[in-house]
Amino acid sequence: MPRPSSNGRPTVKDVAAAANVSATTVSRVLGGDYPVSASTRKRVLRAVRDLDYVINAQARALVGGSTRTVAFVVRDLVGPLFACIGQGVELQATAEGRVCLVSTHHGDPDRELELIELMREQQAEAVVLVGGGLRTESHTRRMAEIAHSLDRVGSRLVLCGRPPIGPDVPATVVEYDNEGGAFAVTDYLISLGHRRIAFVGAGEPEHTTTGARLGGYTAAHTARGVEIDRELIVSGNYDRESGYRQTTALLARGAGMTAVVGVTDMVASGVLAALRDAGLRVPEDVSVVGYDDIPLSADLNPALTTVRIPHEELGRAAVRLALHRDEHALDQHMMLGTHVVIRSSTAPPGRH
Repeated sequence: MPRPSSNGRPTVKDVAAAANVSATTVSRVLGGDYPVSASTRKRVLRAVRDLDYVINAQARALVGGSTRTVAFVVRDLVGPLFACIGQGVELQATAEGRVCLVSTHHGDPDRELELIELMREQQAEAVVLVGGGLRTESHTRRMAEIAHSLDRVGSRLVLCGRPPIGPDVPATVVEYDNEGGAFAVTDYLISLGHRRIAFVGAGEPEHTTTGARLGGYTAAHTARGVEIDRELIVSGNYDRESGYRQTTALLARGAGMTAVVGVTDMVASGVLAALRDAGLRVPEDVSVVGYDDIPLSADLNPALTTVRIPHEELGRAAVRLALHRDEHALDQHMMLGTHVVIRSSTAPPGRH
């Protein structure tokens, strides 16, 4: 058996020498895209095993193969919604025989763009952006440029949980009816008799998730002919602490809301804690709803009325459509539905 190269790592030439074939034949066997006799293939694979040769994924991609990797970029790894959608991405990637590369941007839009560029350099077959994102003119323009750049090298930008960038941008889009869900849950509160409904977690209106959910909240009021008190719309982050802090501030200035829409379930959990600490009962004094239907929402006290998102299917569909886009050329934009899950955190106002 020939000895590996001087750096201790066997090369294609070492495998070729061990199998008594050319380096080109070794590449053809490992690439699997060129007819090779069974006996030759057997010798090459035995040499690969004996030498413990590891295929250079980047080199294989450069000669027209694939790194067989799917990258997904997400805000963070602790947010339950991101984790649930990310699990769908990982499960489908595994089912497709791919390995996942995961990276986080922690809400920094510039970092998000940098990570997409990095994943393009890593020759990922698809780069999946999980969750909403910034929608300013400059950011959208840069994202479109990156989508075209990925397309030129045979990769694919995938928007999972956010709307399309533009009509001519080569990207796979799997979103859910974000605004419709917010409309439905707000309309449900209005149908119960609530007229002073706070919206906690408005954040940046340029963010796709925030903008859509605030839009649904506003549209429901308009459809019902209910005037919105803008003092009831407060900004914040997508976490429990923000929900607690903003609700406490609303109570301190005597906002007089009878119901609260939390922009996420995590925000709504903070709303519940703030109301409890203020001596208010849910739903007898104030009704509370959230958005996302993460596993935690059913275990809160009281159990949270919220908007259900098909978490896992979002992630699975994103990977499936991107990797098989030739087969699904006409289905590269998918809209999944949402619906309200009614639990015990809501009731007509003044039930007590």
